[in-house]
Amino acid sequence: MTMHKTAQVSIDAMIDDLRALVETESPSHHPGALRASAHAVAAVVERRLGGRAVLVESEAGPHVHWAAGGDPKVLILGHHDTVFPLGTLARRPFKAEDGRATGPGVFDMLGGLVQAVHGLATLDDRSGVEILVTADEEVGSHSSRTLIEERALACGAVLVVEGAADGGALKTGRKGCGTFQVSIKGRASHAGLEPEAGVNALIEAAHQVVDIASLGRPGIGTTVTPTVASAGTQSNVVPAEATVVVDVRVESAGEKERIESAFAALAPHLEGAEITVDGSIHRPPMPESASAELMAVAEQLMPGLEGTAVGGGSDGNFTAALGVPTLDGLGAVGGGAHADHEYVLIDAMAERARLVAGLVNAIQTA
Repeated sequence: MTMHKTAQVSIDAMIDDLRALVETESPSHHPGALRASAHAVAAVVERRLGGRAVLVESEAGPHVHWAAGGDPKVLILGHHDTVFPLGTLARRPFKAEDGRATGPGVFDMLGGLVQAVHGLATLDDRSGVEILVTADEEVGSHSSRTLIEERALACGAVLVVEGAADGGALKTGRKGCGTFQVSIKGRASHAGLEPEAGVNALIEAAHQVVDIASLGRPGIGTTVTPTVASAGTQSNVVPAEATVVVDVRVESAGEKERIESAFAALAPHLEGAEITVDGSIHRPPMPESASAELMAVAEQLMPGLEGTAVGGGSDGNFTAALGVPTLDGLGAVGGGAHADHEYVLIDAMAERARLVAGLVNAIQTA
């Protein structure tokens, strides 16, 4: 099984569509911008594939859903929200030059969306294909998770068009990930006159950071990383409150349970201090077994293609946890996600569009 090299994919048309999406800024938590972005995504889908793309309203912003009709067989999954604030485009406008497309969100993950749409456009038969482009992946997919899981179960196979891993590898496994916030309540007092009368929330936070960091087990893929801390109001006041935010990544369900139990069991070191813990590992691990069947097909379509497990999470974590075959990293080849040097390799776009088309065709005819 190999891809049809003659499938017509226009690089110029893909660049035009990518420009349209990038130039419609779409930061998470900005309903107005996300609404405009959803309309832009829907317009690209309808222009290239026909039919009607439906905007699914949510508190996060509109998700975009398109279905070709027929019995559901495969879900193309992506998101249109990005991490860059409004105004980034003025500082870093879209460009396509020297073999690279650049601009906010071009790699994560607007390039992948464009490739998938243009790949599907080469297929005469699109029956059973659905596209879901969500508005809140970058901030946890809280409003879209139910819809993602519903359509994944209905379709029975999921192709996630997040950007490829280093070197163009597909993403065959992902760690589960989550965020915890540890809030500490102490008691304020004058730092010079009677510091002993207070309960120093900053000192308690320091104890907690050491305890929390010790939960990591890098040897088995568990990382527990305190990332943001805050405490205090004035230089002469014993801090009454402090917070510590922690990023957690795990490779197994057992580690998810251990870490969540450990956070629930955190106890104060200082007499009079109180601790409250919020959060969870909300994206379950995506085991490599979930991608094995589809990865084998991808390797037949593109000999030499590699797969790798990565630490970052995506909406593919949710679908894989349901037992739905899921293959990730089918989007743009490039790099710099969430950074100013974000880019897409233009020469790889047509090949990756054809890869998506080949996978869809293989699923349809299986």
